[in-house]
Amino acid sequence: MRITHPFHPLSGKELVCVGEQYNRYGRRFLLRVDEVAVCSVPLQWTNLAAPDPEIVLGKQRALFRVADLLELARLVDEMRECRPLLKVGDM
Repeated sequence: MRITHPFHPLSGKELVCVGEQYNRYGRRFLLRVDEVAVCSVPLQWTNLAAPDPEIVLGKQRALFRVADLLELARLVDEMRECRPLLKVGDM
C-alpha cells in the first residue's frame, strides 16, 4: 500500500499493511515502517482510495483544495473568537 497524502512524511513510500483499526474517525490501516515502527493512516491517505476529483480536474496544479481552505478559515475564525488578538504595542 502506498501513502499518497502529499504532506505525510512517508508520502510516496510503499509499505506493508499489517492490520486495521477503527476509531471515532473511522477505519485506519496499520503500515509497517521498519522492523519496529508501525504507523496508522486513514484510507484517504493511501492509493486504495479513489482519487480526489478536485485534484484530478485541477491536474494537481492547485496547492490547496477548496474544502481544506474552508476548514482553515473556520479554524481561524474559531481561534479569533477564543482569544483576542495582540496589538503591536502589547508585546
